[in-house]
Amino acid sequence: MAKPLVVVIPHQLGLEEAHRRLDAGIGQAKEMLHKAGIRMADASWEGERLSFLVSAMNQKVDGHIDVASDTVRVEVNLPLILSLFAGRIQQALDQNGAKLLTKK
Repeated sequence: MAKPLVVVIPHQLGLEEAHRRLDAGIGQAKEMLHKAGIRMADASWEGERLSFLVSAMNQKVDGHIDVASDTVRVEVNLPLILSLFAGRIQQALDQNGAKLLTKK
């Protein structure tokens, strides 16, 4: 098993607003992933942690997102075969996470 991919995204939204935006963004993420042939099987909140399960290329990918008042930490457990795409996945998480968590 490859080591987890971890991305930390700073923000200035506060805990409640960051949580709200992530919760609202889950529907959009499911739709975007579905268009790419990736299925999000499960996403559930427990406190300030969002746990998820995604299926891609006959592989299961699980992880969680921890929301804090000034950062969001994303941890994704990639199977060895998908770890080949870790750089691209990290870049997408950085870019899309920053857009979602930028003050407007």
